[in-house]
Amino acid sequence: MIGINLNGQPVKNTSYTNQSGEKILRLECELPTDISTAWKLFTQDEKLKLWMAPLAHIELKSGGYIVTNYDKTKTLSDSTSIVLPIISYIDNELLILKVNLNNSFPTSTRDTDNHLLEIIQFIKTNKNHTKIISSMTGWGNSSDWDKTYNFFTQGNESIFKQLQNSLKQ
Repeated sequence: MIGINLNGQPVKNTSYTNQSGEKILRLECELPTDISTAWKLFTQDEKLKLWMAPLAHIELKSGGYIVTNYDKTKTLSDSTSIVLPIISYIDNELLILKVNLNNSFPTSTRDTDNHLLEIIQFIKTNKNHTKIISSMTGWGNSSDWDKTYNFFTQGNESIFKQLQNSLKQ
């Protein structure tokens, strides 16, 4: 399935079910920039604010976090903020985030989101292009989980669009 097309490079939905029967939400896009700049888009406050959310802060370390809020009238400490703990990272290669579902998701998914992760890979395709692959793993099996999966499919495609658009500025 092909998603949003920007700069001639579509966002590709390459989701699949693994050998254990678990869903993998996998989106790919190519950014017209070198890998170092692509990495900074994910790991510096001011760069995150260009595409992820108007309020954003990162503590880049294993055990650190990314915190965002889409409402610029709020603060990063507001209960509506989204906190993504950083499980681990490798500079310019890999960023692994724990996804904690907030109160906008059903209790049944929030109570069972222990294994929900986002694994972001940075792959140099040439000196001026970087492929980003986001894989979300750890989905549960229920109608509420299906709705959550669909929410992230649409939301992550949209956020990739914002990421690509940030490079036009």
